[in-house]
Amino acid sequence: MVSKLREIKIFTGTAHPLFAERVCESLGTKLAAARLFRFSDGEIGVSIEESVRGADVYIIQPTCHPVNENLMELLIMIDVLRRASAYRINVVTPYFGYARQDRKTKAREPITAKLVANLIEKAGADRLIAADLHAGQIQGFFDIPVDHLTGVPLLASYFKQHLKDELEEDKIVVVSPDIGGVVRARRFAVHLNADLAIVDKRRSHEVANLSEVMEIIGNVQGKTAILVDDIIDTAGTVVQAAEALLERGASRVFACATHGVLSGPAVDRIKKSPIEKLVLTDTVNIPEEKHLDNIKELSIAPLFAEAISRIHSDHSVSILFR
Repeated sequence: MVSKLREIKIFTGTAHPLFAERVCESLGTKLAAARLFRFSDGEIGVSIEESVRGADVYIIQPTCHPVNENLMELLIMIDVLRRASAYRINVVTPYFGYARQDRKTKAREPITAKLVANLIEKAGADRLIAADLHAGQIQGFFDIPVDHLTGVPLLASYFKQHLKDELEEDKIVVVSPDIGGVVRARRFAVHLNADLAIVDKRRSHEVANLSEVMEIIGNVQGKTAILVDDIIDTAGTVVQAAEALLERGASRVFACATHGVLSGPAVDRIKKSPIEKLVLTDTVNIPEEKHLDNIKELSIAPLFAEAISRIHSDHSVSILFR
């Protein structure tokens, strides 16, 4: 590091320490020393084992399952670092939990994405770094700087390499599994210079994680389809979309997403689905028992490391969005 820069210290909670280690490896540094523990009644305790006075600190903690535990860990770590006189506290949440509840779709619903934003700010965070928020406007829920990274170039580069023949023969179609993901899918399609299609999906407002495929907008006949999403949770949407694409004449179906939450029946559904390969990044820790033969994990940690390096040295981060 350049001598004029403040000292940088990177901490991690228990949500995904392997990801934090990968970021540190890319930066050529080590994790700072901290101890997280539980009191006998389940309360979370944090002890910072080295001085952070005047340092730029980064807390790497995706708020994935168990969401409430990991979120509380994050808030407590922000608080202890603020009270230890850290100069600037940067929260790195590769996966930002509660983001799907970002608006009211019916009466008497919470907007938990805004609530979590308030909690993080109130705890003392100075900046947030995240990847592929469920909705871009969540950045506006914060009154602190938000660096919104994306896994689209990383995922697109994988398919560029592994589907060269189909790309050369113009047989690739990028598919958004719903109307809300069209912008993301279009960016992905630009990377591959491919056509775009959309799944017109009706989602049940009465039952969470339940949806019904209605129609395919676009030509998929005889083409290799790549479904692109931000989150794969129970995998109901992506599996239904894959089946619908094959029914409409697609020859093969692949899928990819930045966040592989894979909760509930997800693994069983993917195992039985017609999806040839599901490509995910490592923003969420995927347990060994969920690593199926047709799931490929790519590391997005180097992208976060580059963002941290640029933020710390006051260089532009926008180049990483290209």
